[in-house]
Amino acid sequence: MKSLLKLLILASSLIGAPSFADSFSTTIAPTSISAVSKSNDFTNSGPTFLPVHQAFQLQAELSDDRLILNWDIADNYYLYQKSFKFKAVSDELSLDTPLFADGLQKWDEYFEADVVVYYGTTTVEVPFTSRLPVISVEIESQGCADAGLCYPPRKELLTVDTSTGITTLSEPAKTSPATSQPSQSSFSLGLILIFALAGGLILNLMPCVFPILSIKVLSFTQQHQTSSARKQHGLAYTLGVVLSFVAIAGLMLSLRAGGEAIGWGFQLQSPGFVIFLVYLFTFLGLSLSGYMQIFTGLMSVGQSTNTSSGLTSSFMTGVLATTVASPCTAPFMGPALGFAISQNSGVALLVFAFLGLGMALPFVALTLIPSLATKLPKPGQWMENLKQFLAFPMYLTALWLLWVAGRQTGVDVVIAVVTGLVLMVLAIWLWQLATKVNSSGAIFISKLLAVLALVAAVAVTEKQLNQREQVQPWQDYSPQRLDALRSQGAAVFVNMSADWCITCLVNERVAMGDKFYASLKSNDVTYLKGDWTFKDPQITQLLNQYNRNGVPLYLLFSSGSKEAEVLPQILTESLLVNKIDQL
Repeated sequence: MKSLLKLLILASSLIGAPSFADSFSTTIAPTSISAVSKSNDFTNSGPTFLPVHQAFQLQAELSDDRLILNWDIADNYYLYQKSFKFKAVSDELSLDTPLFADGLQKWDEYFEADVVVYYGTTTVEVPFTSRLPVISVEIESQGCADAGLCYPPRKELLTVDTSTGITTLSEPAKTSPATSQPSQSSFSLGLILIFALAGGLILNLMPCVFPILSIKVLSFTQQHQTSSARKQHGLAYTLGVVLSFVAIAGLMLSLRAGGEAIGWGFQLQSPGFVIFLVYLFTFLGLSLSGYMQIFTGLMSVGQSTNTSSGLTSSFMTGVLATTVASPCTAPFMGPALGFAISQNSGVALLVFAFLGLGMALPFVALTLIPSLATKLPKPGQWMENLKQFLAFPMYLTALWLLWVAGRQTGVDVVIAVVTGLVLMVLAIWLWQLATKVNSSGAIFISKLLAVLALVAAVAVTEKQLNQREQVQPWQDYSPQRLDALRSQGAAVFVNMSADWCITCLVNERVAMGDKFYASLKSNDVTYLKGDWTFKDPQITQLLNQYNRNGVPLYLLFSSGSKEAEVLPQILTESLLVNKIDQL
């Protein structure tokens, strides 16, 4: 999702209200059955995508000892250079290094790297050596649509008669799946429900769920409730778990019906939701460690047994447990989930309900079987020690999710998330400090700081996410690329930077904004950026050429000029824009 604030609202509604699906408000183009969407937003409508054979049409011809492969690419579609693969079917056929045409350099979210892509048409020449009268080559390619869809790799079999030059394209033969693997239909519904129940039960042992369940169970040793009250709390907790599982399943199935290629844990494909879970697990860990009394109401059975507030607390504990269980998949869940998504909605929701019931079983057993509650150990200091120990699985889960968010986005977003955590913990610390002095003014100020810290954390993280979603506006520097552009008479702006260069980062934030990029576009200036974060002899050579021994270095080549203008190391947006406009 593009707005972290919306994600926090979504997550809050997931914990606080049954109708959380209404919080989704952004859109995505749906995928076809044979394609995987690159976006993480949701809708029920969108553009129609071409079948892969219409989007990317291949024609082949023979020229002496070379295969000439010509792709005709539909408008607003493109092919990846790095995804082309050529495999000789016979050992008597030897393929040499393919020769690719020049393509367009762009940042791609799918590969999370700079890639070369082709629009319109492209040609690949494949030299070969063979004495066979007929040769066969397996050709693999992969392409995407600008609207946000990436097709799976496509394989085609090219057969060439070397004597006549006649070429034939066909689909490669598909191998049949191993017969030893049982199909989902071979399982009965009863067995699948048992698998779902067992999978949900084992889910309680996962590091993200076990601490919450343990604190919930241990609270029985501290509170003396009637059998009737325990049953009510057990039912409320079970309803929270089961209804949350069913709600997530309903949303997932409705999205799949709309063409989305998603499954269990689909929400983790959204960096924004992953970041929300980082915050949630961190705060849960801090609460278990005793640093912050957050979620205390959620992780207790309630102090009152004759009011609805205690039951609401138990219900919310079930919702919370399901939320933190979303990154996990337990044994036996695989067959159950695979069966569920292949059935009608009623059967699928029943399977997910049994998953939730299995997860709620330990707590239900304690509430419905009084003899089990009497066998719980007596209260003591060990309970507090255990609670603090259970915080560490929470911290480790948050760390893992932070790594996932970094893989999905980049180091800038990771730093923004960590900064947000520090700001929010600082605000809570100030809040608690003000509460100790019992000053209404101090409490108000600390609450205001907490709100400001939350807004700042969300804003910084959202900005980093939005920046990551944009196509990288520069090309990577190389001497060959610079020489090629200068030989063509193109105007070029060169930026030599490094991640550890504070001046470089400040200049890019302050001087290289929207006006800078608009000026580059209007004046047809190519932007090359060199990254000296790691040792790079080519960048070092350029620095030495202009008598510099470090970054930043900013060069501006006017159209047709052989010499570059060296810009100051401290830039302003007006200075940079004026220099570019004067070219």
